[in-house]
Amino acid sequence: MRLLHITVQGFKSFAKKTTLDVTHQVTGVVGPNGSGKSNIAEAIRFVLGEQSMKSMRGKVGPDVIFKGSEHLAPMSRASVTMVIDNKEKMDTAHASESLAPFLVYDELVLSRVMYADGTSDYLLNDAKLR
Repeated sequence: MRLLHITVQGFKSFAKKTTLDVTHQVTGVVGPNGSGKSNIAEAIRFVLGEQSMKSMRGKVGPDVIFKGSEHLAPMSRASVTMVIDNKEKMDTAHASESLAPFLVYDELVLSRVMYADGTSDYLLNDAKLR
C-alpha cells in the first residue's frame, strides 16, 4: 500500500479544494509559518479517524471546519479524501470481515466529512461506514 494523493476542502486553512500529489518520493513539507504545514498532518489523522480534537488543536469536531477569512466565506463542512494504491494486494487473513471485501480493489479511497453540527461521515470507496 502506498499513499497516492490527499484532497482537502474546508479543512482548517484549506478553504478551496486542494490536492496534494505524493506519487513521487516526498521527504518533507516546507513553507513559511502559517502556511498550513501542520494541517496536512492533521488532515491525514482526521481521515484515518482521529477522535481527539484536542490532538488536532481544537475543542470540538466543527473546529476543523474553515471559519472564513477576509476574502472567503466560512464553510459548513470539512472533507478529506486519501487515495491509497493497493495494486500489491494486502493479505486479508487478518482483516475484519467488513473490511476484507474492499481490499480487492487496486485503489482504496478513504474519506471523512465533518459537518457544522458535529456529525461526520466515513466512506471507503464511496460506501458509508459505521
